[in-house]
Amino acid sequence: MSTMKTREADTEMGAKNAIPERRAPSPGERTKAESPRISAPLLSLSLSADYSRKPGVLRNLHLEMQPGEILGLVGESGSGKSTLALSILRLLDLKGGQTSGSIQLKGRELTTLSESEMRSIRGRDIGLILQSPMSSLNPALRIGTQMYETWRAHQPGTRRECIPRFLEILRSLNLDVEEAFLSRRPAQLSVGQAQRVLIAMAVLHRPSLLLADECTSSLDLITQKEVLNIFRQLSLEMGTGILFISHDLLAVSSLCHRIAILRNGELVEVGLTSEILKHPSHPYTRQLVDALPIPETSGI
Repeated sequence: MSTMKTREADTEMGAKNAIPERRAPSPGERTKAESPRISAPLLSLSLSADYSRKPGVLRNLHLEMQPGEILGLVGESGSGKSTLALSILRLLDLKGGQTSGSIQLKGRELTTLSESEMRSIRGRDIGLILQSPMSSLNPALRIGTQMYETWRAHQPGTRRECIPRFLEILRSLNLDVEEAFLSRRPAQLSVGQAQRVLIAMAVLHRPSLLLADECTSSLDLITQKEVLNIFRQLSLEMGTGILFISHDLLAVSSLCHRIAILRNGELVEVGLTSEILKHPSHPYTRQLVDALPIPETSGI
C-alpha cells in the first residue's frame, strides 16, 4: 500500500459558537506533477436536528471533511452520532426527526434535493455500513443476490456480467472466495465475512463518502483490526472519505486522521488525532483520553 501524502487544509467553521479547528492535513493523494493546494471539501455540514419528542439532538454542528480523509466522530450513546449519519443521508424524517441547515457533498446542497434525487445519491455517492453485520444482511437472500440488488440500483448489467466485479471487490477486502461464495446465505458466513460483504456492498459504486456507524463494535479484536486495515486501504487506494462513527476512542485513534468529539448534540473539540490525544482541551475529551488503556499514541 502506498504511503499517504498529506497537505495542510484550514477548515472554516462558519458560526460564532463553532469549535475553532486546529490545522488539519487533507489525506487525499496527489500526483508528483501536481502542486500543493487546498482541496475543496468533500463534506461540509452546518446543521441542527430535532425529534418531535426530543429537540436539540444536534445543535449548531459545523464540520468539514476533505476527500480521502478518515474522520472519527466520537461520543457516548445518545450524543447524536447516528442522528448525524441519518441527517447526511436525508433519512432522519423516517425516524420522526427534522434537520435544518446545510449539508453539502462536493459542493452540492443535499437539503434542497428531492427524494428521487437523494435515492440516486444514497449507495452511489454515499455508502453506509451499520453496526451489526448479521442483522444488516437479508437472511433469506443469497449474498450474490444482495450484491446484485445493490448494483442494479445505480448501474446496468446482468447478474452474470456482474459476478467478476463482485468477486474482485470481495477479494480486495481480503476474502479469498470463489463464485460459490455468492450462493451462500448470511447464516453460512462468519461475522467477519458478513462485515466484509457489507463493506463490499457499501463501496460497490466507489462512493466518495462512506459512513461507518459503529461498524466494528460487534467484532472481536482480531476481526476489528482487519476491518480497520480495510478502511485504511479504501482511503488510500480509492480515495474514499470515511466518517468513522464510534464510542471507542481507541479504535478511532488507531485509524483516523482527525477526531471530532460530540457530547449532548454539540461538537466540543475537533482536531488532529495526535493533538487530541496529546493535548485535549475540553474536560470531556480529557476524560475519554485518560480512560484509554494504552499510552496516548496515534496509529496515523
